[in-house]
Amino acid sequence: MERITIEDVDPALRAATRRIQRLPDLPAPLVTAALRLAPAPRFPDLVIRTLRVGAASVRVYRPRRASGPAALLWIHGGGLTIGDARQDEALCGGTARRLGVVVVSANYRLAPTHPFPAALDDVHAAWGWLQQHARRLGVDPARKAVGGESAGGGLAAALVQRLHDEGAAPVAQWLFAPMLDDRTAADRSLDVRGHFVWDNRRNRHGWSAYLGQEPGLPGAPTWSVPARRTDLTGLPPAFITWGDVELFAEEDAAYADALRRAGVPVAVDVVRGAPHGFENWARSTPPARALTDRAQRWLAEHLDVPLAEG
Repeated sequence: MERITIEDVDPALRAATRRIQRLPDLPAPLVTAALRLAPAPRFPDLVIRTLRVGAASVRVYRPRRASGPAALLWIHGGGLTIGDARQDEALCGGTARRLGVVVVSANYRLAPTHPFPAALDDVHAAWGWLQQHARRLGVDPARKAVGGESAGGGLAAALVQRLHDEGAAPVAQWLFAPMLDDRTAADRSLDVRGHFVWDNRRNRHGWSAYLGQEPGLPGAPTWSVPARRTDLTGLPPAFITWGDVELFAEEDAAYADALRRAGVPVAVDVVRGAPHGFENWARSTPPARALTDRAQRWLAEHLDVPLAEG
């Protein structure tokens, strides 16, 4: 396999990609702290609060004015080992403002200190908190979606599967470059490709830390690896996006195909020349703004709320 180079990246994303390249090898707590403190836009038209929920916390974005009676539970990324809800302030705040909905961004315990099922239990508790407080927040309990990016997208997909099995599935799943399949990490031939931002070596570390075993082994616990589920029948409609030069491209495409075969409506948005997570760290670029616009339009339709322009 050939190594991915900057020439494979969309010209509009190359400057940002050169700045970020690949994540530095720093201790996980330092990376998480940096993500928590990264510059983000302010939203004076939102009430933003962080609340303790169980073993973790949620960051709640609520429009000051009357909002649509719908909500999104969002889950941040970070390879299951790093990350914080504040790293997605721009997307969560922007979505709450543009759609006029409540966004609840879930923090969760991180591996390897807290392996599976800690993270899934924490986002499940965040969903339960949202369900319990829906009326107080002005949210119709039947109009809630679950979304996430990268590892958060994988946790979102796993949470949707768990909620479906419990008879309480959301109306939609909103997945940005989701980390869905530990078998990708087990394929060491992908190591040589050197994907920007998130490569297979880091992927293997994340899955190993989360599962407590080498990725790709048989017998992964239920809901731990979304792509391993064989029966996807009855899951809610999905929006799935990824970049065609990122590590998760094949596993995301395979999951989208599996959902379709199970009769689940799927909207796929593949961004050419886009490295992993570009909609976050390159959010001011035209490709990122365009993707966010398309994704928010899909979400507004499935939550049945009006969409503000811009």
